Amino acid sequence: MELVEETNPKEGKKMGGRIVVDKAYLYEEDKPLTVCKTSLFYTGDGFAAYDCHGDIIFRVDSYGPDTRDNDEIVLMDATGKCLLTVKRKRPTLHQRWEGFLGERSDGQKPIFSVRRSSIIGRCTMEIDVFDGTGEEYIIDGDFSQRSCLIYDTEKRTVAEIKRKVDASTNVMLGRDVFTLEIKPGFDGAFAMGLVVVLDQINGDDPVEIGDEQVHPFVED
Repeated sequence: MELVEETNPKEGKKMGGRIVVDKAYLYEEDKPLTVCKTSLFYTGDGFAAYDCHGDIIFRVDSYGPDTRDNDEIVLMDATGKCLLTVKRKRPTLHQRWEGFLGERSDGQKPIFSVRRSSIIGRCTMEIDVFDGTGEEYIIDGDFSQRSCLIYDTEKRTVAEIKRKVDASTNVMLGRDVFTLEIKPGFDGAFAMGLVVVLDQINGDDPVEIGDEQVHPFVED
């Protein structure tokens, strides 16, 4: 994993940017994305992540209702380029998932792993990055309620998952639409990959969001 130095214009000091997946998704300021749980082709569980201009940044396509049985999911950019593959490791008691750069091939080594810290009840998620630095992260919170913090070993928040509020009506949207806020210097593609893993580990049930279908919108 490459380490780059970026300057935070607000603080006037350098901060480390750790590339796990792609340096194109390192940002100098907080980067809020609107994440929609949807499918572009078939009924099922997919994701699309949009920036504040309504431009798609990431997508995860679902190819039918039995996607959860496949144990392997691909994160793509807006053009359909494969950025990351996450795969469930079996057998495991802690629901361990591993991430691979690009489209996974046989024999390829993972770049990170995510696992539950306990097999009983709600617990934190532990993330290990395999780059020789011993980099670790923790996910704390309840993804089913879209309320999670991702932080490093020094307790610095690097990303946050939270409920989405419609700016025009000040109404909180259903759990199918939420915000992923990426902090400066943290790999956004890595963060979105963790969202995909959390969704699978939590076995998120369908939720009611009313009769109106929610679409991504452009923020001021």
